[in-house]
Amino acid sequence: MRTIRATIIALTVIICAVVEQASAHHILGRPSYSLNEDSNTPPAVQVETQLGNHMLTYMVFPDVPSPGKPGRINLYMSSIKDGKPYDGKVTFKVRNDDLMAKLGFGIHLETLGVQASDDNVFRQGVLFGEAGDYILIAEYRDGVKDVSVEFPLRVGVPSSVGPAGLAIGAVAVVLIVFGVVQRRRAMTGKIRGSKAESTDQ
Repeated sequence: MRTIRATIIALTVIICAVVEQASAHHILGRPSYSLNEDSNTPPAVQVETQLGNHMLTYMVFPDVPSPGKPGRINLYMSSIKDGKPYDGKVTFKVRNDDLMAKLGFGIHLETLGVQASDDNVFRQGVLFGEAGDYILIAEYRDGVKDVSVEFPLRVGVPSSVGPAGLAIGAVAVVLIVFGVVQRRRAMTGKIRGSKAESTDQ
């Protein structure tokens, strides 16, 4: 009995630790908020990061694109040394960032497009059918090597029950079922014991 309880407690701790690690995915740069200079769209999430020889600024319009409605990604790239804009092409890809993908299962990667600079901005339209968390991947050539950088992208309103809540709920259900089974076994044992005593008498 004690061994089973210890196993369940250890399992609970492991599941919670895995969920915490899965939900703590890495986001490059520092987030801030700004308005698009040429429109009245809602504030866009802006992330700045440095990779290789370039400084990158990533912006999403609107800040949380809605499923079924078009959104836009703007990527600004300039040389760290002299500030010159990047003159190559950028390939935009996206993959899901749900709990299963974080655990290494069911990863779906899709290429959105290959964009050249348009007035020193790499623009990519996006349209998602489902709400959720995604990772936008920008791939480009930095000198003699190909590099890629990942940015967070949320589409729609996230579920009010996160991965941690689901895991805790699942553990609670397992513990309740285990408790019910153990009580039934104890009651069955008592009934059998009392029947055996009455038979002996």
